[in-house]
Amino acid sequence: MSHEKTHKTNAARLLDGLGIRYELRAFEVGAEHESASEVAQKIGLPAEQVFKTLVTRANDGEHFFAVLPGDVELDLKKLAVVAGVRKVELAALKDVEPLTGYVRGGVTVLAAKKPFPAFADETIELFDVISVSAGQRGLQVLLAPADYLRATKATLADLSKSAGGHA
Repeated sequence: MSHEKTHKTNAARLLDGLGIRYELRAFEVGAEHESASEVAQKIGLPAEQVFKTLVTRANDGEHFFAVLPGDVELDLKKLAVVAGVRKVELAALKDVEPLTGYVRGGVTVLAAKKPFPAFADETIELFDVISVSAGQRGLQVLLAPADYLRATKATLADLSKSAGGHA
């Protein structure tokens, strides 16, 4: 567990409060938004172990977090089914910060402004360690999937688009 001079985010403080072991890993951010795959490269992890957090909006106005590997696309139909709603779409970029308290590239379920239900792709359990945003661009938190699921109360589901599928 490294305690570098990295600024403790609310996400890190939440994990501290739960007694969860984690590591903060900082990386240089450019002017452009980094994809999860680019973040993975910068912190030295395979893209499938670096999970991105997307904010989605259901047709009834409810919001959900979808957490999935950096190298896959979210299947909105699958999410709608597991969330028990008719239709889900990605939330508008302008709504992300007001809804979560986090900017694009720094969105995490951990200590988000509103505790929207979270759904995590089932592949999260395949790894000893995963990485998610620590709540700001340029800072990732590495932790065990079981601890992440406990901290976020996320529901496991198959959320990724099938390879080669043109949905």
